[in-house]
Amino acid sequence: VIADFVDAKLVDNMVFAPLAPIDYTLEGRAGDTLKFPVWRYIGDASTLSEASTLSVATLVASSASVTVHKIAQGVELTDEAVLSGLGDPVGEAVSQITLALASGIDNEMLATMTSDVASTMTYQTSASTVAPADTDITDALELFGEDIDGTKAVIVPPAVYTKMRKTGKDNGNWIPASELSAEIAIKGAVGEYQGCQVIVSNKLKTSGNIFIVKPNALRLIMKRGAQVETDRDILKFSNVITGSVHFATYVYNASGLILIKKHA
Repeated sequence: VIADFVDAKLVDNMVFAPLAPIDYTLEGRAGDTLKFPVWRYIGDASTLSEASTLSVATLVASSASVTVHKIAQGVELTDEAVLSGLGDPVGEAVSQITLALASGIDNEMLATMTSDVASTMTYQTSASTVAPADTDITDALELFGEDIDGTKAVIVPPAVYTKMRKTGKDNGNWIPASELSAEIAIKGAVGEYQGCQVIVSNKLKTSGNIFIVKPNALRLIMKRGAQVETDRDILKFSNVITGSVHFATYVYNASGLILIKKHA
């Protein structure tokens, strides 16, 4: 029952989950390294004159290897804590294990976005401040080229979110979630800024980085869903509850991911 609860609530507690389709098809398959096909574009169609011969392109496929990670967290509850504690210690322990696992997956997805982003999709701001100038996000969006339209999310630290609300309201760049209502396509978005739905993450506080992500740019592969185990220590008269998840994450489409870095 606890495992089902953690599995059901795990995705809800992940900040980056709405940005990555979750694939469960590899659950139960052996191996700690997963390989995925990556197809090269065959090129644009060319104009042919009458009776001319078409040069046929070769469909080339390569593969991307992704390592499966295991994250885990546990809590020990003594009998005294359960019997004399206020509220629901067991329920709180399970809830916090769920949050811890979700946060661990977010950490790995953030590391993937930072390390795997294509060099041509990185934009560096002109200033070293945490909150970039309004024009920085606008200029960074140019990296999408003709694919700039469509749903996209900008992931920002709290300081940038504050600046968006203060300055964006005056110049019309900021639209709060309450005014977007049904137009919000990404779960957890707090508003819209320059055509990007805004997601706030405390994990970006220290780096000051900003990510602009299109749907389908990332992938989250669940090798094994949340597994919760309990054990009784008869010498300490306590119960241990642990939770673990096996998963892999990778950049599926680098052209849908932009990293905005503050100037060193």
